[in-house]
Amino acid sequence: MRIVDIKRETSETEISLKINLDGSGNSNIDTPVPFLNHMLDLFTRHGLFDLDLEAKGDVEIDDHHTVEDIGIVLGQAIRKAIGDKAGINRYGSEFVPMDDALVHIALDLSGRYYLNCEVDGLKDKVGEFDTELVEEFFRAVAFNLGLNLHIRKLAGYNTHHIIEGIFKAFGRSLSKAVAMNERITGVMSTKGKL
Repeated sequence: MRIVDIKRETSETEISLKINLDGSGNSNIDTPVPFLNHMLDLFTRHGLFDLDLEAKGDVEIDDHHTVEDIGIVLGQAIRKAIGDKAGINRYGSEFVPMDDALVHIALDLSGRYYLNCEVDGLKDKVGEFDTELVEEFFRAVAFNLGLNLHIRKLAGYNTHHIIEGIFKAFGRSLSKAVAMNERITGVMSTKGKL
């Protein structure tokens, strides 16, 4: 089982995260950012990961540090869980419709960070959540995971639906990429190393 437990404590946040890449979509998420809790529950369910997450942060300032640091820890945990990447598919891609929204995510567990986030037209907030933090979250995940990540909104006007589509598509794409494939010997690279 590819299960990793990570704790991170700074002067701004305290985060405890456990992920099972071979789970069944169960989550126990407790952070002071309710919208992010909802999005991470969707990521977990659609990726079929098990995720336990407890976070505290200086949300009296704003949600930025907490959201970014959760992304850091999630990226580190996934990176550790996939280890040397032997036998995994490496790539994942998914289109997800969510009512008016259509989102596409493509990713590569190459070990090299890159983020292309083409999501325009979001309202500034969903409830109390600053929507600019979506890109910050995925930047933190991608950088700490060593992930090449492309996020594109193809259609949509409802900000909640667009962001929900992103998290669902990310979970489903990542699930494909980390899946073990018995036909792959070593790593999926002509270099022999990722």
